[in-house]
Amino acid sequence: MNQPHYILLPANNWFVAFSLIAAFILNLLPKGGLAAIPDFVALVLVFWSIHQPRKVGIGIAFFMGLLMDVHNATLLGENALAYTLLSYVAIMLHRRVLWFQLPTQALHILLLLLLAQLAHALVHLIHSGRFPGWDYFLGSLVAALLWPLASALLLAPQRRAVDRDENRPL
Repeated sequence: MNQPHYILLPANNWFVAFSLIAAFILNLLPKGGLAAIPDFVALVLVFWSIHQPRKVGIGIAFFMGLLMDVHNATLLGENALAYTLLSYVAIMLHRRVLWFQLPTQALHILLLLLLAQLAHALVHLIHSGRFPGWDYFLGSLVAALLWPLASALLLAPQRRAVDRDENRPL
């Protein structure tokens, strides 16, 4: 419980953009009919909406949702609505979520991702009249399990060195 708290460097805009593009590319990979594949764009969006709400907000979430709609050839706005809702709720809760340890944060993230997938499933249900099935929601569980890894990877460039010396400026 006595883990050190780090003062983080400001997030680099290029790194934020790179992480969103990398998540989009990961979502472009074929899923092969597997249900438990996480939505990497949603995971990275919720991460940056919690850690940097002024840099990544609802507008970026809407744009990423439109990109995913075009890629998936779904109803235009389906992913945009889900990502916008996800980003809005993440920004609303960002100060609360950051107070918790990573396992508890993962539970909050699970609920946020389930909410986004529920919105996506409801739009799909209204549009096509078919429910995607309960295994559709397994992706949120896998994404929540990946939350500690995603946090470590996405915060790594912002961490300062624990032992400073005169040869290293930060």
